[in-house]
Amino acid sequence: MFDQLPHQPAAEHPELLGEPVRRLIHLLPDAEVFVIDPALSDTEALCRAYGEDESTCGNCVIVRGRRGETERTAACLALATTRVDVNRLVRRRLDVRKCSFAPMDDAVAESGMEYGAITPVGLPPEWPIWIDTAVARTERVCIGAGTRSAKLIVPGRSLSALPNAEIVDQLAH
Repeated sequence: MFDQLPHQPAAEHPELLGEPVRRLIHLLPDAEVFVIDPALSDTEALCRAYGEDESTCGNCVIVRGRRGETERTAACLALATTRVDVNRLVRRRLDVRKCSFAPMDDAVAESGMEYGAITPVGLPPEWPIWIDTAVARTERVCIGAGTRSAKLIVPGRSLSALPNAEIVDQLAH
């Protein structure tokens, strides 16, 4: 996966990771990191540049809804070839009337990560992290590193070690 680029153990190279990711990378001992051109951080551009199939990548989206005065936020990780079921499954799990993707500025400010590099590693502890079953079943998946200049490669099953992480069946289609 992205074999044209040199991979390094992520825990040994915290300088390549976004600040929030650095704090929890020890929970993913098999994680590898590789450096990329920040202009290629978006999955489609990255895969096109390196001839990789988008099914090897996971996208983390931040979803937000409201019930009364209470705002609820969750992170959803799905394969890049699928779409998170925001309007049905996520809305029900958040127990809100309506939900949508969090505004970009909010997601960036609250996660402490760069847009296009938000990853489930290091998110605020009060946010649930829902991981689609298809991601959990991958041998390895490429995800953000908290900064647009690097990506992580992790075994899908290892993501369940993250705080508040839960594998969710049919999170994405």
